[in-house]
Amino acid sequence: MTAFIDAPTLKAMIRDARISDAELALLDVREAGQFGADHMLHAIPCPYSILETRVLSLVPRTSVPMVLIDEADGTAQKAARRLAGMGYTRISILEGGNSAWAAAGFEVFQGVNVPSKAFGEVVEHDANTPRIPAEELNAMMARGENMVIVDGRTPAEHNRMSIPGGISVPNAEMIYRIHDLAPDPETTVVVNCAGRTRSIIGAQALINAGLPNKVVALKAGTMGWTLAGFDLENGSTLRYPDEMSDEGAAKAAEYAADVMKTFDLPTVDRETLAAWQASDDRTLFLLDVRAVEEFLEGHMPGAVHAPGGQLVQATDEWCGVWGARVVLADSAPCARAAITAHWLKQMGWDVYILDGGLTADDTVEKGLPPRPAAGAVDVPVIAPADLSKAIGAGAALVVDVDHSMDYRDEHVPGAVWCPRSRIDRLQVPAGMQVVFCSEHETRARLAAIDLAEVIDTPIAVLQGGREGWKAAGLPLEESPDTPPDEDCIDYLFWVSRRHMGSDDAARAYLEWEENLPAQIIADGDARFTVMTR
Repeated sequence: MTAFIDAPTLKAMIRDARISDAELALLDVREAGQFGADHMLHAIPCPYSILETRVLSLVPRTSVPMVLIDEADGTAQKAARRLAGMGYTRISILEGGNSAWAAAGFEVFQGVNVPSKAFGEVVEHDANTPRIPAEELNAMMARGENMVIVDGRTPAEHNRMSIPGGISVPNAEMIYRIHDLAPDPETTVVVNCAGRTRSIIGAQALINAGLPNKVVALKAGTMGWTLAGFDLENGSTLRYPDEMSDEGAAKAAEYAADVMKTFDLPTVDRETLAAWQASDDRTLFLLDVRAVEEFLEGHMPGAVHAPGGQLVQATDEWCGVWGARVVLADSAPCARAAITAHWLKQMGWDVYILDGGLTADDTVEKGLPPRPAAGAVDVPVIAPADLSKAIGAGAALVVDVDHSMDYRDEHVPGAVWCPRSRIDRLQVPAGMQVVFCSEHETRARLAAIDLAEVIDTPIAVLQGGREGWKAAGLPLEESPDTPPDEDCIDYLFWVSRRHMGSDDAARAYLEWEENLPAQIIADGDARFTVMTR
């Protein structure tokens, strides 16, 4: 039977786990909008709508102590039943949900990827990371100064919007690639991201690595650039060269070795790694920090792709168990693994680097690992054309369980929107077949499990999902205001509005980031230890 624990007991568990390095998984099973509005510092977002597709990667060991957090609306109990059915054995639920945590006087945080973003702010404060405002960078550009602007975000983010002339160099790639981009030690290196975190982390990484160049973070990133009245580029394809020079490669190896020595980063040999993988005594995350093209060409069996810059930026998207081991795989000279590991160590993770780097004997798996099947496998499917006829005859209720914003943009005509966590409240007219729809079929099959438990009504899934409906040439409709904002529990409006040209939202977001260190102190459970050269 699933146990309930109160907020003070959970707080004590978190503190005990921090002191003893014991494992603990705190899964917040609310939807993204609810989670982003307020949550515990170390809670891992694992929405009930896609629980079964996420939990095995976040919590791969089924005997880990796990606490579920919800809105005290029964979602955690539903999640507990699903998890027990998957073999998880040590499940507890926070009594009273997330609001009980706040009511007990404990700190709650807005936003997403908070541990990583808070860490970046603490790094800037403790290390006094050099930064310049947009106006100063613009003046440097106008004077034609000897400098290079490197964008520490993902290539896709850089492509959408970037500082004019900026080059895409995701953060973990910087110490690996910078030597060919700024071979002259007199070249100033300016690191930017969209806001603050990756600018700070990217710049401080180069400083920690001992790069002789002047290195600065662009204060407030692309948001600060636009707030200063300057225009961004759209569609930039500037990126680091595919091939490294011999001199650049030699310097990358030199700096990687120095980072590993300076920050005392441990390595793990293959025999020990194999023993860890075979053991059920402790959780292990084997993460490949290379670029995606390299991962697809070949990787270690069981490895998960986690590009180093993004891993530091959003650790809670890959590692759902505090106290777990983390092993980083990289090709020699392991520069990307070294700079990533030196940050993860400072964030409180027990991190190791694969000794000697990946070899051809290691990288025997190709492509992306298959995702585990999830949801009701025995639910009937209905072809798009047949569903269209059933709708016309008034014989089917179509229920869209995809993202609320996707529903607003396009959905099967007449479909109602309902998140999985609220399926048991669905009103189904007598004699109607319920047909679940999502982009493909996964979310629909998951929702079918829940409805089948509460009503005795024929249930089906739209074959191929909404994409199958479109491929059949059938029409879709939009509803810009439906569902209403208050029902969109899967969407975080206050963060998203900064991407929609709202200067006020951008300023509020930057202020939120800057205020995170004070919240970290108030919370008291962060594992951060900032180290510099």
